[in-house]
Amino acid sequence: MNDVLHFLLTAPAEPQVLDSVDAWWRQHLGLSSRFSSPADLALAGGFVADRLGFAFASGYHAAHRRLFPELPAERTIALCATEPGGAHPNAIETRLTDTGAGPRLSGTKTFVTLGTRAELLLVVASEGQDAQGRNRLRMVAVDAKRPGVRLSALPELPFIPEVPHAELSLEDVAVASGDVLLGDGYARYLKPFRTVEDCHVQLAMLGWLLQVGRRSGWPDDVREELSALAVMMRGLSQSDPTAASTHVALGGGLALTKRAVLERCEPLWAATDAITRERWARDRVLLGVAGKVRAKRLEAARQRIQEETGRSG
Repeated sequence: MNDVLHFLLTAPAEPQVLDSVDAWWRQHLGLSSRFSSPADLALAGGFVADRLGFAFASGYHAAHRRLFPELPAERTIALCATEPGGAHPNAIETRLTDTGAGPRLSGTKTFVTLGTRAELLLVVASEGQDAQGRNRLRMVAVDAKRPGVRLSALPELPFIPEVPHAELSLEDVAVASGDVLLGDGYARYLKPFRTVEDCHVQLAMLGWLLQVGRRSGWPDDVREELSALAVMMRGLSQSDPTAASTHVALGGGLALTKRAVLERCEPLWAATDAITRERWARDRVLLGVAGKVRAKRLEAARQRIQEETGRSG
């Protein structure tokens, strides 16, 4: 922790201008040799980003390092879950089929973050239904250049437009048995990823805010509060992402961070340069993305804690 905290507080606070997602990736990859912890990589990647969009990209990619440590660190990765019916387990229609000559993958994903820049795709697919009629999901690692894989760029979002998104089409893609990751695709990967992503994207945003605050002369107490929030969120990022206790604490951590960003920092943007200020006004929408999903996750965690308390009482 001390290494990355020292970096956040003492490294030069004038970021290199990043004119493309490729420039972001080169910078992010360079940091990975110093910061092996995904949480520290998210913080450092956010700090050196010249805008929130590229900070988000570092947090998003660091989340993959946390949940999929066995995958090659030098390749850009994108998680592919969302389909026309959404990303709920029952909505997954992409099929992983054993043809007798090896598994094959077919289906469509409608929204893949970093899709057009991804080299390795993590595809959530169904092997069929179990005895209760529930989707049996697996996670499959697929090279983005494999025959039958087609990524089509989607229009820019109205916020963080620097981060590309794509639609993915899979047409009878050959899959090696080793490409199918061990374990349940939902319980082991997709469900915890939502929590892991929240932690690492928040870390990257806090790293970026510390950089903005330092170069803009924000008050010491505000920057110290942001540092404390970063330490808190780093601890949460290393907790069990499936535990109800993690979700309850994360709910509080996200609320504290949002309050600090929207209340404590809000009057200070007038001291920043015009380009950074205008991008923030555009990109701050990111704070509210997936708010309903988080609220449901928190309520479910509270209920689980109450049930466990009742049993122990």
